[in-house]
Amino acid sequence: MKKTYKIEVDCAACAQKVEDAAKKVDGVVSLTVNFMTQKMTVEMADDADEKKIMKAVEKAGKKVEDDFEIEY
Repeated sequence: MKKTYKIEVDCAACAQKVEDAAKKVDGVVSLTVNFMTQKMTVEMADDADEKKIMKAVEKAGKKVEDDFEIEY
C-alpha cells in the first residue's frame, strides 16, 4: 500500500533527517519526504496496520525534529 501525506517540516535538512529516521520503522517498505511540497510518500507492507505505522513514523520524525507533523 502506498500513500501520500501532508506534513509540516521546517527545512530541507530536517526533512532529510525525518526521512532517514522514518525509513527505519517496521512495516515501511519505502519512504520519501519532499520539503518543497511538504509531502511524504510512504509505501507500507500489504498486511501493515497503517495507523500503527504512521504513529511510529511520526514518533521517529519528532525525535529528530520536535515540531514535525503529519496530517492523516
